[in-house]
Amino acid sequence: MQRFKQHIRSEYKFYSQDLINNIFRHPYTKVSFLETDLGVSRATAARYLETLTKGGFLEKHRLGRENYYINQELVKLLFELNELDS
Repeated sequence: MQRFKQHIRSEYKFYSQDLINNIFRHPYTKVSFLETDLGVSRATAARYLETLTKGGFLEKHRLGRENYYINQELVKLLFELNELDS
């Protein structure tokens, strides 16, 4: 989380703690989550997520009519923790 925070803060003007919290609260996020959490328009939220996808922070997956943005590093960490518990 700290590495993401530092990299996003140094590279993108739209950095905020709420943004970092959003992409680490769950293994995925979507435009509507960002709209609500950051109080930005749908277009702005989509632009942020697309930019973070191009930057390698998230992976975009389409399911039906909706795009989901996966935090693969968080997913990997959760799977590793799950294996330790087993």
